[in-house]
This record gives sequence, C-alpha cells and structure tokens, in this order.
Amino acid sequence: MGISILMDISHFISLIMIPKAKELKLISIYLYICDIFDSRLKGTCQRFSNNSNPDFTDQEVMTIYLYAMNVEQRLKIKQIHQYANDYLRSWFPLLPSYEAFNVRINRLSEAFRILSEILLSENCPPDCDLNTSVMDSLPIITCSGKRSPSVAKEITDKGYCSSKSMYYYGLKLHALAFHRPDHLPFPESIVVTPASENDLNVHKQNWCDIPNRSFFGDKIYRDAELSKDMARISNSRILTPVKAVKNQAQVLIQRDKAANDLYSRAVSAIRQSIESLFNWIIEKTDIQRASKVRSTRGLLVHVFGRIAAAFIFLIF
Repeated sequence: MGISILMDISHFISLIMIPKAKELKLISIYLYICDIFDSRLKGTCQRFSNNSNPDFTDQEVMTIYLYAMNVEQRLKIKQIHQYANDYLRSWFPLLPSYEAFNVRINRLSEAFRILSEILLSENCPPDCDLNTSVMDSLPIITCSGKRSPSVAKEITDKGYCSSKSMYYYGLKLHALAFHRPDHLPFPESIVVTPASENDLNVHKQNWCDIPNRSFFGDKIYRDAELSKDMARISNSRILTPVKAVKNQAQVLIQRDKAANDLYSRAVSAIRQSIESLFNWIIEKTDIQRASKVRSTRGLLVHVFGRIAAAFIFLIF
C-alpha cells in the first residue's frame, strides 16, 4: 500500500515538472518526427532482424534528443539521458539505460542528416534574398593538432583555423546561406568535409553553377578565373574583400587604398552575418567541440543532430 502511494506521488510529480508550454513543444516535436519518419526517415535506419520494431521507438529517441537539446540546452548525450530519466519518465516509460540510449542515438546518424536537410529546405523564411548568398566554413574540432587523432579517421584529418590561429583534427562545416537584411542568414546548403578541404574547392564543387546569384565570402574565395567563368556561364559573381597583390608598387597601393577599403567594408558588412549565424548555432548546440565523440557515427550525429536541434524551432 505504501509503495503504491509513493509511486503515485512520484508519477504526479513527474507530470508537473514540465511547464505547459514545454509540454506542448515536446508534443509538437514528437508529432512532427512521427509524421515524417515512416515516409522519409525510416529507410535510413531500418532493421532487418528480430528486433525490427523495438518497444522504445526511434521516433522517441529522436524526440528526446531534439527536445532536450533545443528546449532544455542539454548538450551532451549523458545530460540528455539524465534529463529524460529525471523529468520525462512519465512520457517515455520504456527509456533504456544510458549505454543503450547512446547506441540507439548513433544508429540514427543518417536519419538526423536527412532531417536537417528537410528542416532547412522546407522552412525558408519569406524575407530571404534569393539572389544574395553568404558563405563561410566552421571548424568542428575532435582534438587539437598537437595530439594524435583516434576517432573517425576515415572522415577527419588535420586542418588550420585562421580565426583561432590553431591546427586541429576534425571536420569543416561549409554553409551557403541566403542573406536576410537585419536578421541572421538562413542556410540554403550545408556541406561537411575533412578539415583540410579548401573552402574555394567546396564552392567550385557544390555552388558555382547556381545561376543569377551574388556570393559574398572572405578572401579565400577570390579567384579571377572562376569569377570570369561564373559570370559567363551562370550570370553569377563572387564578392570578397580586396586581396593585396604580391609585390605591387607602394604608389599603386596608396592610390587605390581609399576605394579598396570602402569596397572591402561594404562586402564585409554583408559577409560577416554568416559568422553571427555560426555563433548562434554554437551558442545553441556547442557544435564546434566534438572532443567527447567516440565513433564515426557519433561524430555525424554530433554534426547533423545539432543542426536539426538548432532549427527544429521552425516547426512551431
């Protein structure tokens, strides 16, 4: 009798620990994931075994991950599981152990990648300037360049981050985003590469054929021959701050300095908005630090799961 009363009290407390507004967000995320899972995500994580329909579903795993990270700012898998165990037991009574939950999360790396693509492609804000894009890359660090890497060697390598003046092992997240006046730019395309990949090469391979577009980037995207080809073939252009010409006479530098400085400031004023976007994603998800990741799938979940968690608010 006493045990039964204690269980009832515990159940009641767990029900009132989440405010109503957060309950509605939890329900919204779960219904959204269920709505697209069977038609668009299930094929990426389908099982061909006797355990093809586990009692604790993949939809529940994804919901807990996205809700805890986006709404509760729990940024580590262990923190996410602990929060679910402490506060969401009444909603997810079959929640497994932390070890099993971690395995289940890692199985969903491809599902999170597809989900992030869906969220970005189907929720573009109406105030986006579809003729103007900003582009840059963000380092995702698995360990410093002074250490020997031991995680996800098949998709990571050593690169250099100029903004931090450091060598590191990991990935690069390259983003092409629509410019939005007075707002953060909105990602149109995201490409993940090993850390050593040159930003200009990524642009050439993925975005240079987009027609009738003005691309704003930093100096690494400056390429005279590519600019001519883009203007001729697709009526597009790349705008970057002026890059100093090697061995140029000082008299020429001084002659053009005022015009070049004015042009560079104008370009940078637009281009730097993507740095604000990266800072916002880092603040929301801590995507840049991946030193706790222990597998290739785990690293992919770290990247695409956090992108999905950052932009899941678009469904509300």
